[in-house]
Amino acid sequence: MEDSRIIIHCDLDAFYAAVETLHHGFDDNIPLIIGSDPENGRGRGIVSTCNYAARKFGIRSAMAISEAWRRCPGQPYGNAIYIRGSRGLYSRASRKVMKILKPPAEFFEQASIDEAYLDVTEFVEHDWDKAVALCRTLQEDIMAEIGLSASFGIASNRILAKMASEINKPRGIFRILPDELTDFFEGRNIREVPGIGKKRATQLHEWGITTVDEMYAYGELSLARITGERFAAWITKVYEGKTSSEISPLRSRKSIGKEHTFDYDRENFNLVLEALLSIVRRVMKSARDVGVSGRLAEVKIRYTGFETHTHGRSIPVSMDDDEVFTSLAAKLFANNVQDGKKIRLIGFRLGHLDTPTTKQTRLKTHSEEE
Repeated sequence: MEDSRIIIHCDLDAFYAAVETLHHGFDDNIPLIIGSDPENGRGRGIVSTCNYAARKFGIRSAMAISEAWRRCPGQPYGNAIYIRGSRGLYSRASRKVMKILKPPAEFFEQASIDEAYLDVTEFVEHDWDKAVALCRTLQEDIMAEIGLSASFGIASNRILAKMASEINKPRGIFRILPDELTDFFEGRNIREVPGIGKKRATQLHEWGITTVDEMYAYGELSLARITGERFAAWITKVYEGKTSSEISPLRSRKSIGKEHTFDYDRENFNLVLEALLSIVRRVMKSARDVGVSGRLAEVKIRYTGFETHTHGRSIPVSMDDDEVFTSLAAKLFANNVQDGKKIRLIGFRLGHLDTPTTKQTRLKTHSEEE
């Protein structure tokens, strides 16, 4: 345990909704849906995000706003609150949170607007109890100074810290010690591992595998016959706690990206989202063709008048799975698209690439426009 790095993952709870609730003084118990104008159920836009009260109705990011209204209507048919997002509010709140999180970190990485990784090994003097106390202090400081709730995960690497932060949400703190991995993974659903989506889970379920320990018990060679060698090797490392603990503020310059310019500026966000997801799948195919995976998903949106914005989110380990990155891209688009503006171009970039030594000479930074 003394040789292990101590990594903290901080995830702000229902961040966008929490910021809006704080700003407007909303009641946490009333469903809050942020996104396009629902037009009493006739709206053509999508949901950006929602609070925990709305999630109880099955509402999620990138859902059609009309479907959200059907499940949880607003006035005068129901009590749900529908509002458009305030990007400036989120950016200001995020900067304040990151300012609190940075000081104790020897290495700090902001993974997205609402989450960050901290390597605090030296700050807490390799003491795991001090790491828990630090999280408690950071949690209290964020609430006291900004009024936002945050959850923390503590572990020896990125992916375990990410998993730990999801436990006991909201406002939870969970620690996974290096010698507790067997107990932690026992009976734990495979969908709780970041990077394992519905498609992969269904494939494993067909073989009677539903938990992480069952998957590991199969053995890497046997599992490889079901899932392929790459996935089998990766999940074995996850179970044994041997995935990356590197925390870096630097963005890799190597990337694979594609863009699409529409024949006319689009205002139907559902159609734009469909185009984006198609682009993501082609980018991921290109990545697999050259034998690389990535950790950064970045969506590019260009509006009428060439106003352009990029929005990114990183995951704890490199992946090349379509489902992982289509889900990330959909959420990035839903959370950041500016309602009321027409879109000229949509694009996707896969960054923070992981390239095996034998493949490095084949990889070039590139972006294609259609």
